[in-house]
Amino acid sequence: MKRAFRYRFYPTPAQTAELERTFGCVRKVYNLALDARSRAWQQGRRVNYVETSALLTEWKRSEELAYLTEVSSVPLQQALRHLQTAFANFWNKQARYPRLKSRKKSRASAEYTRSAFRYCDSRLILAKMSEPLDIVWSRPLPEGVAPSTITVTRDSANRWFVSILCEDARVQPLAQANSAVGIDAGLDHLVTLSTGEKVANPRHERKDRRRLANAQRKLARKQKGSANRHKARTKVARIHARIADRRLDHLHKLTTRLVRENQTLVIEDLCVRNMIKNPSLARAISDAAWTRLRNMLEYKAAWYGREVIAIDRWYPSSKLCSSCGALQERLPLEMRVWTCCCGVVHDRDVNAARNILAAGRAVSVCGDGVRPQRSTPGGQSSAKQKTLIAMSGTSGLPGATSTALPRPNAEHAARIGWATA
Repeated sequence: MKRAFRYRFYPTPAQTAELERTFGCVRKVYNLALDARSRAWQQGRRVNYVETSALLTEWKRSEELAYLTEVSSVPLQQALRHLQTAFANFWNKQARYPRLKSRKKSRASAEYTRSAFRYCDSRLILAKMSEPLDIVWSRPLPEGVAPSTITVTRDSANRWFVSILCEDARVQPLAQANSAVGIDAGLDHLVTLSTGEKVANPRHERKDRRRLANAQRKLARKQKGSANRHKARTKVARIHARIADRRLDHLHKLTTRLVRENQTLVIEDLCVRNMIKNPSLARAISDAAWTRLRNMLEYKAAWYGREVIAIDRWYPSSKLCSSCGALQERLPLEMRVWTCCCGVVHDRDVNAARNILAAGRAVSVCGDGVRPQRSTPGGQSSAKQKTLIAMSGTSGLPGATSTALPRPNAEHAARIGWATA
């Protein structure tokens, strides 16, 4: 399993100058190649990586771009490969058309392959450098492995990081577990599990909101282009970096625990991009980082031999009684506890997590993959056909009625974990 290890390092003034020069050359080559490919496309022809590599040789020979020869050629070639990947994703309709890199907004990074660095005994020396990088080895690399790729980045807070890609034989599938868990994402609690456990939402952005607001006000008063504005911008970036680091640390600990303890994890296929359009909840939803939570669960499950199932986003997990299956017609967001017609009092989030788990089992029985079907030729997706179970009657909410839905036979209900009573 290939795995990237990210460390912070502190470059010397000479290394800083060399890396900043490399970042600028990488950005220039990327933009030149993108412009060349765009102009060629307007003329009715395509330019591939091989042709852009030949163009790079011509650019180096010109007087105007002779400075490209002062840096290592490997990061420049890697920039062309990244552009080729961006176009491939665009043709496959997986991304939008590539855009030009900005000196102020784009991430400053450079990628080195094996021919452009030396690594021995925890000493990493990049091409065009005579001294090793001063890396803070927060954790050791796997023993007996050789890095295949080195990526150097500088974030907006002027922190330097090196990402080392290598094979990690320690990543092995875990022993089979008999437990499965449904996960309901929320704002009051970051996640609620079908076991009844609730994980508090740290709200990292809210804790530093006053500091961030003061720093942003000071930044707004500075004259554009001045040195003081650059210092104020760095202070704002450091606060954002502090928030992001704490959020990432919390998500890593939570997702690792969930993947290690459970064989099957069932989540909702939330469309966060549309949800953050709500101006009242956009900040809170962004701070919760539900998309990052799902991504971590999926790749860690692939590492350790677990299964992640995403059910249909329109599945009424909160409105459905996990005991009798009655579907409530209306359930306001502010109502956190409700009583079903069968007399069971439900915590909204715990009930939703239990329904998510049952729906995930149904999806697994029907043979669906991780992502639910967007459109089924014969009608609804299997997640909806097999898991919407309800009984006729009246709900526990004043003025609300329940909807009668088809009830499965006892054998199918037993397979997916629903009560038949």
